[in-house]
Amino acid sequence: DVYKRQTVEVGTHKLRVAIAHGLQHVDTVLERVREAKRVGAELPYHFIEVMACAGGCVGGGGQPYGITDELRQARGKGLYKDDMQHSVRCSHENPSILRLYKEFLGQPLSATSERLLHTHYTPRLEYRR
Repeated sequence: DVYKRQTVEVGTHKLRVAIAHGLQHVDTVLERVREAKRVGAELPYHFIEVMACAGGCVGGGGQPYGITDELRQARGKGLYKDDMQHSVRCSHENPSILRLYKEFLGQPLSATSERLLHTHYTPRLEYRR
C-alpha cells in the first residue's frame, strides 16, 4: 500500500502512526492532519514516516532502468527472506558494529557516536503546497 495507518501499543500508550510510500502520497496523510487541526479535533497521528521512494528503500534510486512494481515486490520479498535466515539480524549484535564501537566509537551515545551517527531534528514551519 502507498499509505498505511496503524495503532501500536508501546507499554500503556497507544501510538497512532502513518506511513506514506512515495512523495506523491504525503499530501494524503497531511490532509488528514490539516482537517483535524481545522476542526479542532485530536490529531490523527503521533508519528508519520515518509518514504520518498515507492515501496520504501527497496524501490529507491539505485534501481536498474525498467524496474516495475512487480520487480520491487519480488526484491522486497527476497530481502525479507534473506534477513529472516541470518543468525545476526540486529545491528547491536553485529560483530562488525561491536568492533566499530570497541575500536573507534567508544560506547553507544558517546560524543563520537552522537556526532557521527545521530540525527538531530529542527522544528520547521507547517508544510503547505
